[in-house]
Amino acid sequence: MRLRAVSCLALALLAACQQDDPDAGRPPEARGFPRAEHQTSRPSAEETPEAERDRNDEARSVMSQAGVVPGMTVADIGAGEGYYTVRLAAQVGKKGRVLAEDIDPVSLSSLGDRVARENLDNVSIQHGAEADPHLPRDSFDRIFMVHMYHEVSEPYAFLWYLRPALRAGGRVVVVDSDVTTSGPHAGHGIAPGRLFCEFSAVGYRLTEFLRKPEISGYYAEFEAAGALPAPSSMQACRMGIAPAQRSVPGKG
Repeated sequence: MRLRAVSCLALALLAACQQDDPDAGRPPEARGFPRAEHQTSRPSAEETPEAERDRNDEARSVMSQAGVVPGMTVADIGAGEGYYTVRLAAQVGKKGRVLAEDIDPVSLSSLGDRVARENLDNVSIQHGAEADPHLPRDSFDRIFMVHMYHEVSEPYAFLWYLRPALRAGGRVVVVDSDVTTSGPHAGHGIAPGRLFCEFSAVGYRLTEFLRKPEISGYYAEFEAAGALPAPSSMQACRMGIAPAQRSVPGKG
């Protein structure tokens, strides 16, 4: 009886400690960062066929808006089965490089088969992680997150680890849906104000924002601004206010 009482006491103390730990249940890389104060959403079960996306001129529109040119090095985070990966590979050409990353091993396997089948020698594939994309420093002119940012459960840690991977003048491009609107991605997205707030908390500056019907949502572009903030200095976003839609002269 005495041994059982001691065991019960130990379990109760362990449970109490876990309840007191603000980082309980989080990936090790995310500890010390603010928790996201919104529930992440998952992609819809039905994905738009690639042929239809091409008819809507989706990839060309996004790559043009982002200023992707031959010779660039770009990352496709949340690459899935490679809709953007293969088109980015063609756009950057033989002298450019594409790193395709996803956390789903099934998608990565399919993407690997596709890259081999289409002889995409300028594409590398990498398995990602929930809170840290593990990208090499000073390596990318553009980092794309297309209809996937709303799935990131640890946005402050993720964006913090991602930022050093940008080259001077590099940009992070987010294509997503406004969770409050209707359409093929209804209920699976993130409100622009929330997006802007989370990026700002990690030291990014919004450089472009457009709503584009051909991409079933909006296009947002960010650059690194100032020093990388310490995780302990960040504040979780409770609300965000979306700036007016604007475009940069000379861009599509």
